[in-house]
Amino acid sequence: MNTPTDSHSSQKCGPEGADQAPAACEEKAPNPSRSSRAGLDSLNFLMADVRDGVGPYLAIFLKGSQNWASGQIGIAMAASSIAAAVCQIPAGLLVDSLKIKRLLVAGSGLLVAIGCLTIVFFPKFPAVIAAQAMLGAASAIIPPALAALSLGIVGRRLLPARISRNESFNHGGNFAAAGLAGLLGQSLGYHWIFYLVCIFAVGSAAAVCLIKPAEIDHDLARGCLESDAKEGSDAGESSPAKAAQPISISEVFQKRDLRIFLASVVLFHLGNAAMLPMAGQVLAKTHPGSDVHAMSACIIAAQLVMIGIAAMVGWAMRRGIGRKTIFLVALAVLPVRGFLFTLTNSPVGVVSIQLLDGVAAGIFGVISIVIASDLMRGTGRFNLAQGLTALAVGAGAAGSQLLGGFVVQAFGYNTGFLVLACVALVALVFFAIFMPETKELESGKAGGESSNEVIKASPIPTS
Repeated sequence: MNTPTDSHSSQKCGPEGADQAPAACEEKAPNPSRSSRAGLDSLNFLMADVRDGVGPYLAIFLKGSQNWASGQIGIAMAASSIAAAVCQIPAGLLVDSLKIKRLLVAGSGLLVAIGCLTIVFFPKFPAVIAAQAMLGAASAIIPPALAALSLGIVGRRLLPARISRNESFNHGGNFAAAGLAGLLGQSLGYHWIFYLVCIFAVGSAAAVCLIKPAEIDHDLARGCLESDAKEGSDAGESSPAKAAQPISISEVFQKRDLRIFLASVVLFHLGNAAMLPMAGQVLAKTHPGSDVHAMSACIIAAQLVMIGIAAMVGWAMRRGIGRKTIFLVALAVLPVRGFLFTLTNSPVGVVSIQLLDGVAAGIFGVISIVIASDLMRGTGRFNLAQGLTALAVGAGAAGSQLLGGFVVQAFGYNTGFLVLACVALVALVFFAIFMPETKELESGKAGGESSNEVIKASPIPTS
């Protein structure tokens, strides 16, 4: 095992420091109860619809029911992403520093419900923008909090398998929500789509109670090593805090690999986020009356693919396939999807093309968390990195909605899809050239700046 040299690697792997035998430095995986595991499963299933709000259904609601212009819809869609982007770093720091992670998840879900009700009862431009900002601010906390709970409960060794399982339940929840939204929206009205989010939010607040607080290792949940905490406990009462001391925020931003990864995430979502809402607008324009059914079919089809893809990503990582290779597959899918959207406006064609989104989004949901965990190993800033990743997602998504909305308004839908496809192609080339591999190698080394801070890995069992 190499002697730590990175700016945050002064934390030693065990009581004997860097010269400790690898076996003694290995982290012992926690053994969470069935109740806590069921709580994580239930939260990821129910929070699937809550953390994303009404998503592309908002575009259909505003276009088909309220007759908003495409530019206004783009602003409304971007408002949530901008608010989320502004709140991401504070949210990551909040999750890192507080031990009330369960309350943060439940409270954020309930705020999303309040925002959805505001849109239903006050569908005017100022109210919708304010509600969207509330949705973005509340949803900023949910992804890092769920990732922190997962890491704090199952440990780093089981994290890739746990994240893969989380995403499978997440996509299963989106599948169920999309089916219900299509049924309720078409038969009872658009407003029932918003009520559905509220129902899921209340359910998620109840599901969080299944997680046992005593089983959450809060130092581990923010990216510290279990061996650091053990070292502190052996050394004395005041040592744990010192052993688990996170690196400074400035040191986080000095990590070149992290900056490259975040730039790649921005480009990924800049080329991706507006595609489905734009396709929804095309359906609302060309097939009025069947738009909600078609949009639900798009989401259901994509979520079914994502369930399988999330499981396959976990399988691939357990067999040693690199994180970079997996993410490149997701990036390669986006330009193809954007081009195909220019070839058809039929509901069947749009639904078929949307299957590709299941591949890209299914990969990103798992691999982005795992890459962030690799880059932040031993720093105590895992949730800050999650917040930064979500900030990159929000910035890219906001830019995508604005770019797509105004390009469509000026030049038409086909040009909008082609512009987004070109952005996605840039993302693919950028990541392929500049991003190193972050997977932990059997020799104890990893690509990029993380090479001096990893622990010898063993096969990752299923969660």
